[in-house]
Amino acid sequence: MDYTSKRNIKKEIGYQAVFWISLLIFGLARNYGEHEQPNFKEIFYYDLCHWIFQIISANFIYFVLIRKYFDHRKYLHFSFFFLISNYFLGIFNRIFIVYLAEPLFVNYPQDNFISIFIDVKYLLFHYIFPILSGSFIFISIMYVFRYQNEKQTAIQLQKEKTELELKALKSQLHPHFLFNTLNNIYSLSIIDPSKTSQSIERLSDILDYTLYKGQKRLVAITEEMKMIHDYIELEKLRYDNRLKINVLENLSFPAYIPPLLYLSLVENAFKHGAQKTSGEIEINISIDTKTDVVIFKVENSKFTKQDHEKSRIGLENVKKQLELYYKNNYSLAINEKEDKFSIEIITPRNED
Repeated sequence: MDYTSKRNIKKEIGYQAVFWISLLIFGLARNYGEHEQPNFKEIFYYDLCHWIFQIISANFIYFVLIRKYFDHRKYLHFSFFFLISNYFLGIFNRIFIVYLAEPLFVNYPQDNFISIFIDVKYLLFHYIFPILSGSFIFISIMYVFRYQNEKQTAIQLQKEKTELELKALKSQLHPHFLFNTLNNIYSLSIIDPSKTSQSIERLSDILDYTLYKGQKRLVAITEEMKMIHDYIELEKLRYDNRLKINVLENLSFPAYIPPLLYLSLVENAFKHGAQKTSGEIEINISIDTKTDVVIFKVENSKFTKQDHEKSRIGLENVKKQLELYYKNNYSLAINEKEDKFSIEIITPRNED
């Protein structure tokens, strides 16, 4: 039995204790106030006997009849056993009072068994209805608790499902990012071996971020931007003065985002922009944290027709992350022109 089940059982026992004790006290107060010269001892014993059978009946109806028949849409079976069980519970309640309880505090003549069984009208108004009244209140409240528990369980399951999907996306993203970066370093080692050690040092910082910070649900934008600067410096080692990068940061308010969200877009800009040409390259990156939203935009030069199937893999991953983290509360704008390709993401300003 897991922790949640134990907690629910303890909660249910506590609820039942409070509910039934309150019902007994309320019944005693009501019956005591209805008599001009009440006998508290007699009222107490009668109410206690009815109270015991209310508890038995309510739990039997809810945990046996409703769970076994009503919940499974076996309404005919439920109706049949409901009528039979309440009839016999009324009989047992009357036998219990007449033959076990009353001799302890009054000296009334005892009804015979036959009259107890056949006097349906008396059973109905003096035993079955009182039993059902308490049962009805109990079952109604139990349904409210049940709805709340099922709702919480559904939310928890959805949360776990979302976390698993995010982990799956990250497991796809990390190797993809690492593979591209290692390819870049390999190319650099051929072009200019003297810069290889610098590139490996930059890569180690990025890997430290992806392996540790990347496992968190959210990271500070300042941390993500630091990794973007490290990645830019790593890429600069591969290019000469033909690479022009503009980074505009307006971090007026602290904010948090899913890790690697922005870094993936910057990597995508280099992969499908800078790598596709030997001419002058321009990449513009801007981020603006406002009071309620964060705006991030990446724009890169585009010289050739991109391989859409390959270039969209990273973007599809980003879209899935946005959907899982923010549901419909985000904006993703992709603008593709003949010589420019830009992506803008607007997300709520999370404060961790």
